[in-house]
Amino acid sequence: MLIQLFTVLQVQHASKQIAVDQQYKGIIDCVVRIPKEQGALSFWRGNLANVIRYFPTQALNFAFKDKYKQIFLGDIDKRTQFWRYFAGNLASGGAAGATSLCFVYPLDFARTRLAADVGKAGADREFKGLGDCLVKIFKSDGLKGLYQGFNVSVQGIIIYRAAYFGIYDTAKGMLPDPKNTHIFISWMIAQTVTAVAGLTSYPFDTVRRRMMMQSGRKASMYLIPM
Repeated sequence: MLIQLFTVLQVQHASKQIAVDQQYKGIIDCVVRIPKEQGALSFWRGNLANVIRYFPTQALNFAFKDKYKQIFLGDIDKRTQFWRYFAGNLASGGAAGATSLCFVYPLDFARTRLAADVGKAGADREFKGLGDCLVKIFKSDGLKGLYQGFNVSVQGIIIYRAAYFGIYDTAKGMLPDPKNTHIFISWMIAQTVTAVAGLTSYPFDTVRRRMMMQSGRKASMYLIPM
């Protein structure tokens, strides 16, 4: 539900379905107006794509991260070469995020387009569902249309995953006994890392989602390449 609200607020300026005078003023305005105008189920529109995307994304992130760690952290001593160890964790996290994004990007694209597909009834909406969204965009713009905003997304995911995995792994690795760390300490590290990673990469997320809204249009709103 929260993801839906944030997505609508991010892309409403690039949506052809939301007129300037109908744009949302903030989260509270979204919470009040969406169920009235579109029905309560609209809060979960696009959630199927998000659920399908989540599991392979996490699996690929951790699988690739271990492989990249072998490359970047092969002979580094974390105690005597801290900055090389830290940089290696940043690099492995960023590379893992960028690699996994190549495989799951169309699902993330579809989630964004479905979340922004506002309308009071099915006839008012651009897409009927996940499959319809992917097929229509592919027919109109080809595979390139499903990867609209990919370049910006890669930059954002490298920053996010580098911060997320890099800082977390470094912080955990520097603890006296990383494998037996108290759950509260691990939770605090995770929350701090998530907040830092999210704040750092959020501008990239906004840009990429607005670029996603260009697919299927005759004229592009933004001149930045895919």
